[in-house]
Amino acid sequence: MKEQNKTLGEFIIENQKAFQYSSGELSRIINSIRLAAKVVNYKVNKAGLVDIVGAAGEQNIQGEDQQKLDVYANEVFIQTLINREIVCGIASEENDDFITVQGSDNSHNNKYVLLMDPLDGSSNIDVNVSVGTIFSVYRRITPIGTPVTLEDFLQPGVNQVAAGYVIYGTSTMLVYTTGYGVNGFTLNPAIGTFYLSHPNMKFSEDGNIYSINEGNYVHFPQGVKDYIKYCQLEEEDRPYTSRYIGSLVSDIHRNMIKGGIYIYPTSTKAPKGKLRLLYECNPMAFIVEQAGGKASDGFDRIMEIQPSELHQRVPFFCGSLNMVEKAEDFMHKAKLSKY
Repeated sequence: MKEQNKTLGEFIIENQKAFQYSSGELSRIINSIRLAAKVVNYKVNKAGLVDIVGAAGEQNIQGEDQQKLDVYANEVFIQTLINREIVCGIASEENDDFITVQGSDNSHNNKYVLLMDPLDGSSNIDVNVSVGTIFSVYRRITPIGTPVTLEDFLQPGVNQVAAGYVIYGTSTMLVYTTGYGVNGFTLNPAIGTFYLSHPNMKFSEDGNIYSINEGNYVHFPQGVKDYIKYCQLEEEDRPYTSRYIGSLVSDIHRNMIKGGIYIYPTSTKAPKGKLRLLYECNPMAFIVEQAGGKASDGFDRIMEIQPSELHQRVPFFCGSLNMVEKAEDFMHKAKLSKY
């Protein structure tokens, strides 16, 4: 079968034996994500025609205004996973605490927990800019048969068994990894099927795009300021091109295809950073590393950070290997110059 004609379902079946635990649950989780993504995609594409855009009037745990589509996407993904009795726990950026999922027989026998950002970049919906869903899957730590605890969710990213994102843009794509490379599937809206369109996705070692909100330049640490100046210098293959959408999924997706670096550092306005370790950084780091790139907090590998809380924030540097390492060099030099 030609790669471009292979459906997501066929790909999952073919690669079932490559999963670390091939009992079928992980395949069913990916299938559930696929279904929920199609439902959310339908609503996203109707934004402006129905009353689904704008603020919902509530704030999430981070004190951010929830958009109507945030709430809708959150409910769709949670219900899809609960109804299929595949996971034993769910944690969402939109929820204060994790959700314990038990089977219809009141058991707690499922093996996986799922963490997600149901609609990343949702503030862009009103202006018709691409948004996305990010998800991360771990094997539970607590004994099977018992309710999940916080310990099951506070695992370092190296323990992930799957991670992915859905991008709702000019075309809708589902991109994911189970630790054996990264593959992208594009939705054919006419028949509602995802087809393998981007097999074995890879970051180039070098790139010429840097993605950062330069409007916050004055608030950035010195190492980031120095790296931005380096990117803008007319020397060798520079200046680099500045491209920043403000939707994490969109920015990283573009940089994976074209080559580049994404940075959301600490700042005087966000001393710990803004992005969430469990819902955004860890899953994206897993994908980026599987695609040959690098992800760090500017000094250390993202996926080796031991989480201390569900909604923990961290600075995030990810993308083409050589670009991230150069940015880290500037961070280290700036740190040393303080002493």
